[in-house]
Amino acid sequence: MIQPMPRLSVPAALALGSAALGAAFATGLFLVPGPDPAPRPAGRRCSSRRSRREKRLLPPEDSPLWQYLLSRSLREHPALRSLRLLTLEQPRGESMMTCEQAQLLANLARLIKAKKALDLGTFTGYSALALALALPPAGRVVTCEVNPGPPELGRPLWRKVSVPLRSPEPSTGRKDPLALTPLHPQAEEEHKIDLRLKPALETLDELLDAGEAGTFDVAVVDADKENCTLYYERCLQLLRPGGILAVVSVLWRGQVLQPQPQDLETQCVRNLNERILRDARVHISLLPLGDGLTLAFKI
Repeated sequence: MIQPMPRLSVPAALALGSAALGAAFATGLFLVPGPDPAPRPAGRRCSSRRSRREKRLLPPEDSPLWQYLLSRSLREHPALRSLRLLTLEQPRGESMMTCEQAQLLANLARLIKAKKALDLGTFTGYSALALALALPPAGRVVTCEVNPGPPELGRPLWRKVSVPLRSPEPSTGRKDPLALTPLHPQAEEEHKIDLRLKPALETLDELLDAGEAGTFDVAVVDADKENCTLYYERCLQLLRPGGILAVVSVLWRGQVLQPQPQDLETQCVRNLNERILRDARVHISLLPLGDGLTLAFKI
């Protein structure tokens, strides 16, 4: 007999979306971990960084089943695809958010009708642009970066983007199943992206001092791991009830299972995972996307 779903103190639409999200990833969770896949050409890569020691929780990225899932699930905006390919050519390009993570966060932002978002760790702006595309014309993404170089690479793709209206045609012969056909006039998204070139903690404290606590709808933490707990706490203050806090790379290439005594980054990630698990201020889901993605829904 099917048990009734528990009642949650979150908006009905968000609870429904979370239930659908869980069902969508159930098959991946029950797949047996496999060996590390052979590397694919960088131009087609859409999965996260990994090390030789990492255990995969989802099928290998060159698996026909995984490629089918991507081709029937993802609708990567042409500007995002161009930015992804550009980013993968850069040093540390593999550290970027995966396209399936970015699409999920964008869809959640649409679900809760988000207008303001935080993005810690701009890099070339892939996640910032994904969020900007999901926000209304008056929306705002405050994105934080300490290195001015990578954002300047991505900035031209923030400016003029064409909005696709349909998904790719079903085909197994296309080189990139994530490419979309642009059918809508171009629209500028750069005005939504507020780039702050300074340490993220400074920006977060400035926003709190300016009285913006409880006004943001979505926050994404994909910055240095040594400060990840501080980022989590500041972002939680800035989020409104019902807001979504996403933490990227929470599995840390599998090293969270056996952190080395001198490995500060892994210890910080592991400590944050334990903190979020015990945090009564949020409802949580940890998904096996990329290098692990925690979603915390503020109560």
